[in-house]
Amino acid sequence: MIVRVRLGRGRVLRHTRGTNRAVALAAAALLVPVALMAYVLGVWRLASDLGMAGPFGFGGVFSHWQLWIAVAAAAHLASFILNRYGQEGVLRLPRLFSWLPRTPRPRAR
Repeated sequence: MIVRVRLGRGRVLRHTRGTNRAVALAAAALLVPVALMAYVLGVWRLASDLGMAGPFGFGGVFSHWQLWIAVAAAAHLASFILNRYGQEGVLRLPRLFSWLPRTPRPRAR
């Protein structure tokens, strides 16, 4: 027995610039407190190592201040890039990342 399913044609995909700008702005706004929290945890761990603060609350891999500062910097950079995209509608990386290969953008028809 052969069953054939006929589906109707859906909407045509359009490649327009800045289609997810609102989502990018929301994600950028939510990443700012995440970065701040990670900076605070990194400074707390560093101050704990120097004897200026109480004992740190995490153990294992998460007990290294370098990890928290790196996570905070990555979240901060992601927030910056998403905020730029949300405002301008074009995903542009900072000049620091000019060595990365760029993918060609699809042309609008």
